[in-house]
Amino acid sequence: MVCRRCILSVEQVLKKHGIAFSDMALGMVTLREKPDAQKMETLRADLEALGFELLDDQRSQLIDQVKTRLIEQVQSGLIPEHFTLSDFVKKSLLRDYSSISKLFSEVEGQTMEQFFILQKIEKVKELLVYDEYSLSEIAFQLGYSSVAYLSNQFKKVTGMTPTQFKQNHSGKRRGLDTI
Repeated sequence: MVCRRCILSVEQVLKKHGIAFSDMALGMVTLREKPDAQKMETLRADLEALGFELLDDQRSQLIDQVKTRLIEQVQSGLIPEHFTLSDFVKKSLLRDYSSISKLFSEVEGQTMEQFFILQKIEKVKELLVYDEYSLSEIAFQLGYSSVAYLSNQFKKVTGMTPTQFKQNHSGKRRGLDTI
């Protein structure tokens, strides 16, 4: 779940199935008690119909937590220039970076760094379309050391420069849940 609307959708499904929960936040629901297998399967089907995935194993939950925290960091628009994923994982999750990184790659099929870069590029696209900030301001907000580095990474991921994207912003952006 990456937005308030997602939380409301999941809340409606849980209520429909009469499943009580004690806490709900972006990417996570704490159930008061585990439903029986049949109820879990209908819940899983209803959530998948809405584009959500039920993560009930600890590995998937941990990776989802990592993804949620990375998305929140990017969406804040306040990434320090010398930001490192290893420090971020250590501080925000209180976990060893190498084990989390390895698990992330196994579960997601891409590295944590690739995921983070894709999130940043999607944020760059959003900011370019809104046309409120210059490219140098965007680079600063997202922790790039220079506009040139941002432009090179943007072109590598999208196949076009930020300027080309801005001129032709009809290019479809991907939803955060599909990255």
